[in-house]
Amino acid sequence: MTALDVLGWGGSALLVYSLLQTRILRLRLFNCLASVLLVIFNAAIAVWPMVGLNVALTVINGFYIVRLLRGRHDPRTYEVVAVQPTEGFLRHLLHSFETDIRRFNPGFAPSEANETEFGFVILTGAEMVGVVLARDAGGGSAQVDLDYVLPKYRDFCPGEFVYRRGGPFTARGYRQVIAPPRMLSAEDYMRKVGFRSKGDAMVLDLA
Repeated sequence: MTALDVLGWGGSALLVYSLLQTRILRLRLFNCLASVLLVIFNAAIAVWPMVGLNVALTVINGFYIVRLLRGRHDPRTYEVVAVQPTEGFLRHLLHSFETDIRRFNPGFAPSEANETEFGFVILTGAEMVGVVLARDAGGGSAQVDLDYVLPKYRDFCPGEFVYRRGGPFTARGYRQVIAPPRMLSAEDYMRKVGFRSKGDAMVLDLA
């Protein structure tokens, strides 16, 4: 097998692999890289229609990658909507993603939403991105019981629009937010949205 064969097969394999991604940014990145490799391969064997196709795919993917990266911190991209834990819409969401929620929040069940006091759904357009459920912990603090983001959006930090200063927690009069204690492998994410270690917990100061 020649180096050119490896390039062609590698680009094709990466193209297929990109379509298996559940995270939208990774899908675009892998698809873009595969298209670049296939541009080189098809140019080397002079298959110009395929060169044109993959150039077009590279440009399209590049456009959406830039758009996704620019919009990740843009408040115009996401909207936070307050919900009550007893609402049928929220219960439907929790049941629909229960398996994935339990994967990152062991022991959490949709029925536990009854123990929370308020919640927020993060949307982009009409599409759900994530959900945060919390309750009053006294002393101006709120305890987050669940912070869940759909796989498609896990390359971003949509929770920042819930936790930012002047956001929905501040509007409810909270000066401090305590991170969910059962959320696995969440330290990097919580730090990105502003939480810091304080004793045995991670805390976000809003004051």
